[in-house]
Amino acid sequence: MSALVEIRDLVKTYGEGEAETRVLKGLNMELAEGDLAALLGPSGSGKSTLLTILGTLMQPTSGEHFMLGENLSTAKDAELTEFRNKHIGFVFQFHHLLPDFTALENVVFPAALGAGRETAKDKKRAAELLERVGLGHRMDFRATQLSGGQKQRVAIARALMNQPELILADEPTGNLDRESASQVMELIHEINENEKTTFLISTHDEKIAASCKRQIKVVDGKTVAD
Repeated sequence: MSALVEIRDLVKTYGEGEAETRVLKGLNMELAEGDLAALLGPSGSGKSTLLTILGTLMQPTSGEHFMLGENLSTAKDAELTEFRNKHIGFVFQFHHLLPDFTALENVVFPAALGAGRETAKDKKRAAELLERVGLGHRMDFRATQLSGGQKQRVAIARALMNQPELILADEPTGNLDRESASQVMELIHEINENEKTTFLISTHDEKIAASCKRQIKVVDGKTVAD
């Protein structure tokens, strides 16, 4: 498998002078196409900062961040926004669905945002994704009418809407009961296996980490084990 993401000597510093805090300290990492990797590490290790940079929501202080052969560490904000919308999906611990939108409207939202409007083709894909995650019978329900596990499956469908190569998941099962968490992970495994979508999952759950193909551990701003 070829490298989808390459991180070289990544440094991220917050503040200046005496208040300066270096969170990432020359971190190196690669993700291959089709990887299903768990991102592990104690609180304060730099995992969230790394995910934010990988998602192109923040630039590093120094070092290089490549994805699909593009050097994103030198890209401008507009270029990063366009790249992110096309190639990266996000699943969070708290699903961040729009509460007054239906499940279908939430899933189609990333495509509508990029195009400036909803199209019949996009609505068809959104409906197919909801069917795939087992929520075809709930697509017209508002987000407030769904259970926690159902909301997270909608969030996964939304992350898949623009057919991204990479999905970043930050504690995607952290707010779910064990049964719902198991269902969400089964869905992630199925998508990874069938579509070769690359997943990087930040988690404190050892069982979930063990189910992934790789375990990447970050300690004190550096990768220490893989």
